[in-house]
Amino acid sequence: MTSIDCWIEHWARRRPSHTAIALPEGDLSWFDLSHRVHLTARAIAHAGVGRGDRVALLAGDGSLILEALFAAARLGASIVPLNTRLTAHELGVVLGDAEPRLLIADDPHGDAARDALDRSAVDVELLVVDPVRGITAADGPAPPRVGRPDDVVVIAYTSGTTGTPKGAMLDQRAITANASNVTAMMDLTSRDRVLNVMPQFHVGGLNVHSTPTLRAGGTLVQPRRFDPVAAFDELTERATLGTLVPAMLVAVQSLPQWRSARFTKLRALNTGSSSVPTGLIDEVHATGTPVTQIYGLTETSPLALALPAEHARDKVGSCGLAGLAVEVRLVAPDGHDVEPGEAGEIVVRGANVTTGYWNQPDATRAAFLDGGWFRTGDIVCTDVDGFAYIEDRRTDLIISGGENISPAELEAVLAEVDGIAEAVVVSSPDDRWGHVPVVVAVRADPTISDEAVLAAFDDRVARFKRPRQIRWVDRLPRTPMGKVKKHELRRHLSP
Repeated sequence: MTSIDCWIEHWARRRPSHTAIALPEGDLSWFDLSHRVHLTARAIAHAGVGRGDRVALLAGDGSLILEALFAAARLGASIVPLNTRLTAHELGVVLGDAEPRLLIADDPHGDAARDALDRSAVDVELLVVDPVRGITAADGPAPPRVGRPDDVVVIAYTSGTTGTPKGAMLDQRAITANASNVTAMMDLTSRDRVLNVMPQFHVGGLNVHSTPTLRAGGTLVQPRRFDPVAAFDELTERATLGTLVPAMLVAVQSLPQWRSARFTKLRALNTGSSSVPTGLIDEVHATGTPVTQIYGLTETSPLALALPAEHARDKVGSCGLAGLAVEVRLVAPDGHDVEPGEAGEIVVRGANVTTGYWNQPDATRAAFLDGGWFRTGDIVCTDVDGFAYIEDRRTDLIISGGENISPAELEAVLAEVDGIAEAVVVSSPDDRWGHVPVVVAVRADPTISDEAVLAAFDDRVARFKRPRQIRWVDRLPRTPMGKVKKHELRRHLSP
């Protein structure tokens, strides 16, 4: 296998005038996309980026992140997509850890990029570009292709249960293996028109549809932002495949036109990222369109398990079977396989799995069992046919609207608030977002208000992470070893 930027050149030669990426302002043909990747490679190489270097990106959805991905792949470099919803403080922490050689921002995020650099201790060149025209450079041949399958090409930062952002390293082999897994699950071909409305700064938005569609030679429909009406129109009239996380499904199904929805070309609608209420699935099945599901993590690129369309109706609620190039096991706490019918932690092995966490060898070692099995921390059971069902997410991590929220990160903020004796953050069910963070706390100062506590999160964490309410209690329930029984608090918060 050569560098993944060869995918773009292949289709540019084979079908140059066909649409590679459909954008709101106009379509990019395969020839156009190939030319942009070449210009981007020239520009970032001119900035000194070479093998092993990192290029951070703070940009909205479009073609820019994809162009940078394939350009970096050609050079043997990595992209570090930054979450545009983070505060300058949070972005500065990631930049300080990743130490990129270059930071690329689109115009709408230029000021945020400058603020983030001010918060970090790294000396990074900043390149601010037009989001529509992309990166421009003097025309000429692309730099030599030196990228290899074992080059790390994406470092995706994820919030784990520790609260410390970790950069999961995905090499070119992982991106290719994931594309193969998605292609097999969705029967993806060059004839497909695929809607992606998940943010490209997440592995889900980058790899559930975007890179697999481009590898297959299909057309990627990429809005600048999620709009329920526009997504509904695309899915009902033109798209053959698409993904909506549960919060997006709720928004689309809330439209008046949903009641008469008929999907003329859509072969399947995919969902995942968090627990999916069966009622949302039933609403789609009533239109005659099957709902497929995937299970995965940033560290698995992301597809590990997938429910194919042919089993969508008889296995509602299942996240399916192992992907084409994936091995999975269910293990007990001691690492041994559980008995058939029992629940266990799902562990994953395959070329799609991360090679480890950037600059965190201890975290990397802790994430794997012997034999290269990645520990997901999620509890799964299987039915008699081997189809998997998620029983419990990683105990503390909160998944809200498809975003991972670390309670530990929020609890670190609470530890600095005067007037609180002790506090924890737990997940509470929410009709719109699936789950939201809630503070459960014990007062040290009887006069402290909810508003004072919530104000502590201003400018410290992104808006989507901020707790929605405070629940005051006389004491926190604890185990004999002194650990807070968060599962008990979550149960009390459930309706």
